[in-house]
Amino acid sequence: MQCKEIMEIIETVYPKEAALSFDNVGLQAGRSNKEVKRIYLALDATKEVIQAAKDSQADMLITHHPLIFSPLKSVTDGDFISRRILELIQSDISYYAMHTNYDVLGMAGLAERILGLGDARVLDVTGEIDGREEGIGRIGMLEGSMTLKECCRYVKKCLALDTVKVYGDLDREVQCLAVSPGSGKSAVAPAVRKGADVLVTGDIGHHDGLDAWEQGLAVIDAGHYGTEYIFIEDMKQFLETRLDGVEVRTALKAHPFSVQ
Repeated sequence: MQCKEIMEIIETVYPKEAALSFDNVGLQAGRSNKEVKRIYLALDATKEVIQAAKDSQADMLITHHPLIFSPLKSVTDGDFISRRILELIQSDISYYAMHTNYDVLGMAGLAERILGLGDARVLDVTGEIDGREEGIGRIGMLEGSMTLKECCRYVKKCLALDTVKVYGDLDREVQCLAVSPGSGKSAVAPAVRKGADVLVTGDIGHHDGLDAWEQGLAVIDAGHYGTEYIFIEDMKQFLETRLDGVEVRTALKAHPFSVQ
């Protein structure tokens, strides 16, 4: 099966038009006519991931986060991003990224299911697709009320995490939960506006957390990676049920930092 045929299958469900305007999704390096017998899936196209893709003899690398996000003026061995692009091209690995189009049409609903939210709706509407509102994140109800401390334990269990960072009163009761996988600073305002008790997201800074709690919104920062690595297994299942004769391998779960 050729790379462009795989892209067509992916984009039937996750069209590039669903991506946010600032994003860069699609084929970023390599040949669209590359014959693909093995795909390697990861969250980021790091140096280690590219090496693992090569070691796996992958023909195609698919990641959530795009390697090429800001415009490049040149592709040489003098720049760490360009070096990865050169490595992919020299290894004849076609590289494809699906970012906010997946966030809108895949990640939001996946996070909703993993966290067991009822009566869920879109947190931050970005547009309408096939007559329904779509967007970033979800807001819904937990099965029952719990303290913020208990909610932290619940989130860690659902996402298989060892630690989270939390802003708010640990004894406060919460039930309406908003989730915005990835970097969730922009999710604070819609979560407050829609009456969430707690927001689960990543990349919350000092002032973001303080300001959210000042407005009555507790925040559980489960990490950018911790809330988005779920992409890998979800896309593995998606591809395996739709591609004949193509093997799908995945990057091992590996948080990019450690807490000492």
